[in-house]
Amino acid sequence: MPFKIQTLNNISVRGLERLPRDRFEVASDIGHPDAIMVRSADMHEMTLPASVRAIGRAGAGTNNIPVAKLSKQGIPVFNAPGANANAVKELVIAGMFLAARNICQAWQYVRSLQGDDHALEEAVEKGKKKYVGYELPGKTLGVVGLGAIGVEVANAAHGLGMRVLGFDPQITVQRAWQLSSGVEQALSLDDLFSRADMVTVHVPLVEGTKGMVNAARLKLMKPSGVVLNFARGGIVDEAAMIEALNAGRMGSYICDFPTNACKDHPKVIALPHLGASTEEAEENCAIMVADTLREFLETGNVRNSVNFPEAILPRTAGATRVGIANENVPNMVGQITGALAAANLNIADLLNKSRGGLAYTLIDVDGQVPPAVVTAIRAIPGVLTVSVIPS
Repeated sequence: MPFKIQTLNNISVRGLERLPRDRFEVASDIGHPDAIMVRSADMHEMTLPASVRAIGRAGAGTNNIPVAKLSKQGIPVFNAPGANANAVKELVIAGMFLAARNICQAWQYVRSLQGDDHALEEAVEKGKKKYVGYELPGKTLGVVGLGAIGVEVANAAHGLGMRVLGFDPQITVQRAWQLSSGVEQALSLDDLFSRADMVTVHVPLVEGTKGMVNAARLKLMKPSGVVLNFARGGIVDEAAMIEALNAGRMGSYICDFPTNACKDHPKVIALPHLGASTEEAEENCAIMVADTLREFLETGNVRNSVNFPEAILPRTAGATRVGIANENVPNMVGQITGALAAANLNIADLLNKSRGGLAYTLIDVDGQVPPAVVTAIRAIPGVLTVSVIPS
């Protein structure tokens, strides 16, 4: 029987094409789905069918998905990290130019002019002095968060001749290899804010990052300082930002998250969440999440998950694979392998990984795995899900 995948939003055709029709049935209205593909639909109040084994978010952020709840149920949540990185990078760079050259204010000024062309020419020459800006080379950009997007922004800014400071205590080895050697390390967030002309944030919105750009850190910046937020609205304390702008302690705020409090402010440029809104980014996100969902359903392998550990085990020829998600407590692997041994089943290969309070085990077993063995493993206290994937 084919795997069933339910879509909660329109997913790029390029992504759906990665799911062969002889093995996958994809529809927005489908019964007993094995997985769900979603973009922006809010899933927090959604009652998931018991058949669901995985969620795939065609994008980077997962704020619309109840990740903690799904973790307790043993359901992995996949996203598409880096698939929209170039799109966001380009918009951040555009935002830097908008701020540096007062482009939006100047454009609005021209649109307000009246009279014949001679009158317009005189008004332009007289008014342009109000919109004198500055050039980016030699200015310092602080990049908070050096994931896929942050690294691309840092490298692009360095290529423009800017001095770039980066801060990310959890930078991965992969991203560190991608980062330009010219990017300097900030010692702390306060160090970064105190030295930067512009600061751009590229971190997820979690409890530890909410309001990270606050009044105290804004006071560390120059009065001409610029903050760019194309990550999540809540990362910047908006009230503190508006207060700093009104007091002349900040130059401008460029963001992708308009609110009634900021959208009409003369020193704010608020865009309608355009960060990943390119055809290329939508296609890349759909392709990446379709590939990871397919790999998980067909092999049990986990990559690009926000709640499960990465677990990639090459298939053993002729073996049946069992994937088990469980609470990360002692003796789980022993109990699981004991259940297999009691049924006289030989283990050909095994991989066990953990992430926080969750563990995931892949086991290749010679021959078939009887339903009674699956039932015995499911009955082990702490086991959340058991999936059998035939050879």
